[in-house]
Amino acid sequence: MSEIRQLSTSDRDFQQKLDTLLAWESVSDTAVNDTVNQIIDDIRDKGDTALVDFTNRFDGWQAETAADLEIPLHRLEQAWHAIPADQQQALEVSANRIRAYAEHQITDAWSYSEPDGTLLGQQITPLDRVGLYVPGGKAAYPSSVLMNAIPAKVAGVAELIMVVPTPGGERNELVLAAAHVSGIDRVFAVGGAQAVAALAYGTDSVPPVDKIVGPGNIYVATAKRAVFGQVGIDMVAGPSEILIVCDGETDPDWIAMDLFSQAEHDEDAQSILLCPDAAFIGQVNASIDKLLPTLERREIMATALRVRGALIHVKDMDEAIELANHIAPEHLELSVANPQSMAKRIRHAGAIFMGRYTAEAMGDYCAGPNHVLPTSRTARFSSPLGVYDFQKRSSLIMASPEGADTLARTASVLARGEGLTAHARSAEYRYKEK
Repeated sequence: MSEIRQLSTSDRDFQQKLDTLLAWESVSDTAVNDTVNQIIDDIRDKGDTALVDFTNRFDGWQAETAADLEIPLHRLEQAWHAIPADQQQALEVSANRIRAYAEHQITDAWSYSEPDGTLLGQQITPLDRVGLYVPGGKAAYPSSVLMNAIPAKVAGVAELIMVVPTPGGERNELVLAAAHVSGIDRVFAVGGAQAVAALAYGTDSVPPVDKIVGPGNIYVATAKRAVFGQVGIDMVAGPSEILIVCDGETDPDWIAMDLFSQAEHDEDAQSILLCPDAAFIGQVNASIDKLLPTLERREIMATALRVRGALIHVKDMDEAIELANHIAPEHLELSVANPQSMAKRIRHAGAIFMGRYTAEAMGDYCAGPNHVLPTSRTARFSSPLGVYDFQKRSSLIMASPEGADTLARTASVLARGEGLTAHARSAEYRYKEK
């Protein structure tokens, strides 16, 4: 039988077990922090020299100068023509769907005038330059290139810099082809904390950016946290998660495979099922045992399911919804008969996949909405990556002579109440002559 744990909300210590299961220590230990801080300091002090040294040391290939680190745009086009036609088509379909969805997120500037002629509003401007980190460790992620780059381009970002580690000097053709489709402006074969530091502070070869987006390992996540403030970041993401709420009427093989779809990311990924039908939970467990041996990454999945996975028996669907909102998952599948009605009761989830035919994997690649989502219960206060993450909002204020009088008198009273005389007198200069 599968080693995935089975829990019930009727267990006396259920809440404690659930909270232990959900807990994720994303805070780096002292050794990781020290290593990352040293790397950042070296990049700031030595620039390209340190970048070349770290790349040679950690990625295991020999770049002679910083110029060797940049992958020219014609190499991206070459990769595009080298991949099979079905991969070209898949990238184009995904890119077009992501772009179409992102275009619905565009926010226009607005303003309004008050009766006295004072104008108030909001101006929207894109970021000038964004850095995109693409992982290159246990797996290659061309989908991450599309999901991060296309909304940035739709937002109007002028320059998009991609960094991607190339272990052993090997360049993934599908990742480079995705960069070509996405309109990436420059690409550097660098990874790890050193890539994050180079993007944040700049070197002679790598231009400094305004924001860094994209997932990575613990060193990348720690570096992003460390440079936040110098630049913006999208989020510090934890392991991938899926929560499935099922009424017991979906094919158990489908549910098992959907649980696997996140468990195969890495050993820390989390897959949880909530269901009121105990017999169906047993069927899903049997499907897990049957299907797991057929998958290439079965050892990774088995560890993830054993350490952080669970099949949870709930008393009814109302309790399932209550638990789903507590868990606040990255991915939430509502494999039920009335998914749209149930979705209205969900307050905390990165993405909601409604109905039995909507596999979470579709969202990972080609549905259209972004797959960069809040993890580790941060969906309680965070949102998916989108066009709005690549734009800034500036307030617009233009006082008319009449409006200035009213505003100045109010500002003067409040400023003097705070003891800020210069503020008050600055406003008082705008009094209208009586």
